[in-house]
Amino acid sequence: MKTIWLVLPCYNEEQVLPETARQLREIMIDLMQREKIAKDSKIAMVNDGSKDHTWEIIQKLHEQDGIYTGINLSRNRGHQNALLAGLMTAKKYADAAISLDADLQDDVGVIEKFIDEFEKGNDIVYGVRSSRKTDTFFKRFTAEGFYHVMKTLGVDLVFNHADYRLMSKRAMDGLEEFEEVNLFLRGIVPQIGYHTAIVEYERHERFAGESKYPLKKMLSFAFDGISSFSVKPMRMIIHAGALMFLISMAMLIYSLVRKFMGETIVGWTSLMVSIWMVGGIQLLCLGIIGEYIGKIYSETKKRPRYIIESILYEETEQNEI
Repeated sequence: MKTIWLVLPCYNEEQVLPETARQLREIMIDLMQREKIAKDSKIAMVNDGSKDHTWEIIQKLHEQDGIYTGINLSRNRGHQNALLAGLMTAKKYADAAISLDADLQDDVGVIEKFIDEFEKGNDIVYGVRSSRKTDTFFKRFTAEGFYHVMKTLGVDLVFNHADYRLMSKRAMDGLEEFEEVNLFLRGIVPQIGYHTAIVEYERHERFAGESKYPLKKMLSFAFDGISSFSVKPMRMIIHAGALMFLISMAMLIYSLVRKFMGETIVGWTSLMVSIWMVGGIQLLCLGIIGEYIGKIYSETKKRPRYIIESILYEETEQNEI
């Protein structure tokens, strides 16, 4: 039997965490009783600098049952870094880890399917949404558009997959080799290689609390993914510059012809529009270049992606059932 860890990044999840912990414990205990997983398997909750009572709840859960493990980061480092901290801790003890969100939107009922695929020899098992019926039109349109844009830019992503996945120990060892500070795990994990499989599931509504990904954060996350794995936006700037140069040459020839023909050039409106348009394109291009330079700056400093303040871990051969 294999030791399996469930890894849950948690940020201000006090409203949902007790219910999440209860449901996951029931599933894990059932799997242990049926000898699908080892008795020392764990539910690891990573506190990402929460401002509410999330860490206190994790501590209480750990005191009540050793199946719960807590990882407390020194401060808020964001979802991707918190997830990485949980996975890097899990690989020290587990044969495989399943990452999922703490809000119960990921269907915990398919956890056994992940394990079945792992037993077949797959090192990475992706949880893929079978549909987006629960999403609003705007959310569905923007999310699916993001995947199509990423594919167009040459980024290898699993369509409709977020961060609900199983990774074997050697897959997590491979993940550790990627040292970049600007993390986009959906793009990094497919680069690891090894045998993979897909488990489809229906995503539920959030059980309680508020979404940690408003539109602003979603846009930032999307751009992080694009700029971390594709230089095509930089090449698009070159193409845009070439196009603007050709247009300017055409306008120059047109203006000279009109002048030699003795016709008055009105052009005030077109001149103002052109100035604002070219100025806007220049600022946009500078912004894109600045984002790439900023990422280079972050990478060269090689600051730690997270710092673990404390870990609640109890080595037990037999969890209380």
